[in-house]
Amino acid sequence: MSYFEVVNPLFGRYVLGNAPVKQIATGFDWVEGPVWFGDAGCLLFSDIPNNRILRWSPGAGVSTFRQPSNFANGNTRDRQGRLVTCEHGTRRVTRTELDGSVTIVADRYRGRRLNSPNDVVVKSDGSIWFSDPHYGIMTDYEGFLAEQELPCHVYRVDPSGEIEVALADFNCPNGLAFSPDETRLYVADTGRMFGSDPQHIRVFNVASSGALSGGEVFHTISPGCADGFRMDSDGNMWSSAADGVHCISPDGHLIGKVLVPELVSNLCFGGHAKHQLFMTATTSVYSITLNRRGAQNP
Repeated sequence: MSYFEVVNPLFGRYVLGNAPVKQIATGFDWVEGPVWFGDAGCLLFSDIPNNRILRWSPGAGVSTFRQPSNFANGNTRDRQGRLVTCEHGTRRVTRTELDGSVTIVADRYRGRRLNSPNDVVVKSDGSIWFSDPHYGIMTDYEGFLAEQELPCHVYRVDPSGEIEVALADFNCPNGLAFSPDETRLYVADTGRMFGSDPQHIRVFNVASSGALSGGEVFHTISPGCADGFRMDSDGNMWSSAADGVHCISPDGHLIGKVLVPELVSNLCFGGHAKHQLFMTATTSVYSITLNRRGAQNP
């Protein structure tokens, strides 16, 4: 059985021919937001409709990390190793402190409630960037049906706590990631729920001040869309897709695929050398060992 589809021979540098795609956990409804905790040797991920964050550990399997999770979606870690989470149910971004207490990072902009924060990344300067589409308030499946009070934007939260709109020209921003040197920011637009808007990944130049410029289309995933993605140490993007995970070169070209039997929602790098790719895919979590390391927070 082949676990790969090679589009460009370059892809052979990044995969191991005898490394299988493994289903490491299953039985969920819609899993998202994987994040690796190397110091704890575990993966956290969200089972959104069941209102919980789960923990997977090699040898120990799956256990509950937090329930209720306020319909948590995207997760990441900051430079201090703290969990940062997007919550649909409370329409906010939170940080779990090292003592277990929870701090609200953002829940409003200019007095209006956020929609349903979806995905989040932390820059090396401590700023927190997150997407805020409306998906979690359009039905009761992944949150609570509610009125939309703000457009769908990408926000930046300064280390001081000040929140500002970083990007305002998206239909529904979703996955986002910085290049390894943080000079580029990639943001997916996955279109409005019940709509047929364009679905693609855009790329922005990042100035030392954090100001963004550019915004041209970087790549369009097919089949499916770029719900979530992460970068490797060479600057390649590994993105979710309907048929698995697509590997996209720094110049925006598809070079290969990791084939997964379910629709992939998101992914992260982890394992002892950050060379294991963990993929949340509809009802299950999968993993594969690659020949490159991830370029992401610890």
